[in-house]
Amino acid sequence: MATLTKDEIKQKVDELLDNYLNMDLLRFTTAGSVDDGKSTLIGRLLYDSKSIFEDQLDAVKRASLKTGADDINLALVTDGLKAEREQGITIDVAYRYFNTPKRKFIIADTPGHVQYTRNMVTGASTANLAIILVDARNGILEQTIRHAYIASLLQIPHVIIAVNKMDLVDYDEKVYEDIRRNFLSYAGKLDIQDIRFVPISALKGDNVVKRSENMNWYYGPTLMYILENIHIGSDYNHIDFRFPVQYVIKPQIDGYRDYRAYAGRIASGVLRVGDTIKILPSGFTSKVKSIDFYGEHLEYAFAPQSVAITLEDELDISRGDMIVRENNLPEVSQDIDVMVAWMGDSPMNIGDKYTIRHTTTEARCMIKDIVYKVDMHTLERVEDKSPLKMNEIAKVKIRTTKPLFFDSYRKNRETGSMIFINETTNVTVGAGMIK
Repeated sequence: MATLTKDEIKQKVDELLDNYLNMDLLRFTTAGSVDDGKSTLIGRLLYDSKSIFEDQLDAVKRASLKTGADDINLALVTDGLKAEREQGITIDVAYRYFNTPKRKFIIADTPGHVQYTRNMVTGASTANLAIILVDARNGILEQTIRHAYIASLLQIPHVIIAVNKMDLVDYDEKVYEDIRRNFLSYAGKLDIQDIRFVPISALKGDNVVKRSENMNWYYGPTLMYILENIHIGSDYNHIDFRFPVQYVIKPQIDGYRDYRAYAGRIASGVLRVGDTIKILPSGFTSKVKSIDFYGEHLEYAFAPQSVAITLEDELDISRGDMIVRENNLPEVSQDIDVMVAWMGDSPMNIGDKYTIRHTTTEARCMIKDIVYKVDMHTLERVEDKSPLKMNEIAKVKIRTTKPLFFDSYRKNRETGSMIFINETTNVTVGAGMIK
């Protein structure tokens, strides 16, 4: 084999790095009831795709022996906290990063216990896809429906129902089909665009990365094939341009004395050099002079890129302002209807006051009304104005101390979401989706 020169090695490294940086990034979350095998599934994905480092694998093997397991316990790959390993449950949201030749992935492994439902909201808030696991022996449970509803509420575009532990029901096709039909009977009440079903065994590896020889009645793709190939380009809103200003760049160095740019992440839409834009709340208009990205000048940029924008005119713009298109404006109001997933230990009451964070702005709000709650058993609306307790979901009306610039969550997940913060403890107590 010919020896590569330093220049050839550098070229190959640059090519590999360029390919990696230009890969799609898929964010997905796992959810399900207790012991449905979420952590084992992620461990299997990482193990079979050869995405676990040798030292990590050795640590998991040692931890498996301590728990008395005969073989490697793949769940320990994600259960990183000491309490998680001792109890054999997932408590916190565990994030893992890996990639295959086709795509980069960020996984959020969320707890299955009811008291940790709020963690599922945290892990799923930025996901393109949710894998909801169902134990083939138990079928559809209340927690399964709860997680499916949260996926619907958070407008996760793609949901995979992974019927796990098929090895414990002798890979019976009827068991899988019964679960599939049962879930679809609830699906009409959910707002999910794309639902898929895959029968798997995370423990044995059936239909996770490799096709199962035990389920020749299943003709669909493996779980990994779906993750690698599912189309996510249309998951972003590329129509309505929204750019919440995060930071004003004014470098006081030679050559950049007159440079003023507005940095942030494009929440939605596409922007081109020369476009006419409007600043909110001032209402002033200008034209885009340049779009800068790490020293490069771009002709256009789109969601979810982080860029710095310079304008033809010198305007008073600061963090919390929003740059939009002149003829495509968001809603502006202080009275807002919000679906709230409550995470706080203390309940939410009508009249309570909270700090809210929306895009890059911060304000205070008061709870004017609790319009209805969602019964997680039936997914029906229940008129109930009693305090909103942890893990409950309700539609509320709020009044903010200053106008917010927003879209409905269905239209734009970035400008349609907010968080509620306890003013005394500074703890996040609720996640809100604007109706």
